Amino acid sequence: MAKTAAKKRSKRVKSGTIVVPPAINRRREWRFDLPLSAVVEGKLPQGQKFREAVMLENISSVGSYFCLDSGVIVGSKLRLIIDLPKELTEGKTVKLEIGGTAVRLESADQKAKKQGVAVRFRKDFKFVPGHPKK
Repeated sequence: MAKTAAKKRSKRVKSGTIVVPPAINRRREWRFDLPLSAVVEGKLPQGQKFREAVMLENISSVGSYFCLDSGVIVGSKLRLIIDLPKELTEGKTVKLEIGGTAVRLESADQKAKKQGVAVRFRKDFKFVPGHPKK
């Protein structure tokens, strides 16, 4: 049975080398494992506002994933203020402000006690010149 499954996943070429196709990406957009610092703002289920510094674990044109100390719920409206790399902004400090909705949550990590949050971006965004840190 294992041989049959392997045959389905692989393909023999003339040189005798076995080629295994890459894993299938079922997402509509590619994610980039690009650690970017950001600030997330929103409201907790009880109504209190929060603002928390995070490090994005990955980002795509439609969303992002990061971990929060704050306990948001699916459907929470969030605003992200992302520091763009200077390599992309001609050496200038530029931030991307974009709204989004929490669409998936992962259990809090036992050590860090942070909750994984997947956000789907809304279409409204703006680039804001940042101020150099002193």
